Amino acid sequence: MARSRASAKAAGARFERSIADHLAEHVDDRIDRRVKTGAKDRGDIAGVRHMGERVVMELKDYGGRYLVGPWLGEAELERGNDDAAVGMVVAKRRGTTAPGEQVVFMTVDDLVALLTGERPA
Repeated sequence: MARSRASAKAAGARFERSIADHLAEHVDDRIDRRVKTGAKDRGDIAGVRHMGERVVMELKDYGGRYLVGPWLGEAELERGNDDAAVGMVVAKRRGTTAPGEQVVFMTVDDLVALLTGERPA
């Protein structure tokens, strides 16, 4: 049976909560789900920083094929909205609900920014 809009939103909220709680426990207790900001979306998780720079995380609880290109485009838009150094996508893996076993997608420029603290021109 296909998910309704309401059940998809609820599943997304649960996924966001599990990832935020996992990051808060293992990285920084100030990390939490971001309050929705409307048209100028700034990602789903707040409080993620590396080398003093903000990191935007777009989360996807999606049961179909990964839509990496469009998702990375969304993360890039949100990175710009937040004036963050890095944007990434955290996507649900089929067969596991463990937050630490989910997957992360990012561009190589985002990886460079994450590792060096500077975004390539």
